[in-house]
Amino acid sequence: MTRPVDPVSDDDLQAYVDDQLAVARRIDVEAHLSAHPAAASRVMADLRIRDELRLALAEPPRRASAGSARLATAEAARRLEGALSRERWFRGLRAAAMVALLVGAGWFANAQFGHLGVSRVVASGLPPAYVEDALRAHQTALVRAAMPSQPGASHYDPAEIRAATAIVMPALPDDWKVEDVQVFPSAFGPSVEMAVRTGDLGTVSLFAVRPGGFDVVPATTVPKDDLTAAYWQVGEVAYALVARSGPQAGTRDLDRAAARLVRSLY
Repeated sequence: MTRPVDPVSDDDLQAYVDDQLAVARRIDVEAHLSAHPAAASRVMADLRIRDELRLALAEPPRRASAGSARLATAEAARRLEGALSRERWFRGLRAAAMVALLVGAGWFANAQFGHLGVSRVVASGLPPAYVEDALRAHQTALVRAAMPSQPGASHYDPAEIRAATAIVMPALPDDWKVEDVQVFPSAFGPSVEMAVRTGDLGTVSLFAVRPGGFDVVPATTVPKDDLTAAYWQVGEVAYALVARSGPQAGTRDLDRAAARLVRSLY
């Protein structure tokens, strides 16, 4: 018999973030999040802040002279963690408080030990691993397109793809023409690579894969050599729209195209 499920409240979501739910109730909350991407996005942000706080508390002091500073920072982090767990209605203040704590710690360290360099790659964060797979799949599709002996499979059946791979493909704009559809191997299992002819962007690739975890990631653009990829994730499926890099207008067109595909998934 199916177990009745109580409605999931904000208190349940906060207890989920704080690891204070029984296993059965966690399953209820995760089912709720899988059906409510906006709530899932907020919870993922809270989980990220919680883990950053725990990491800050767990790191040992690197210098004996900085011991008092580390103790003060750790105590401030503990107070902040307790305050955040009580202020569940002010999620926006969580991010602001975390930034203030880290900036303050950075100023103190800079004053004590001199300039601390951070590379642009570290500061901006690395894109997910599936973006590299998407770029490689795009380059492979270009090689196939230039080989007369490798005709494109232009017949596109999203229902068949979903049945075979559990990957839900976004709805394509009416003026986009599918030129090739292939199922590629990837580090995460089967992936889908589509070569699509568009009016504004030329030939682009739409890549989709199940990366092995639930997340809600807004569309983010990242350049790579002569290519630009816009990637996002909705639930258990991640996507990347890859196009040849162009002028700033081309980047804006890619952003708009990715946003349109994202909206079609809801």
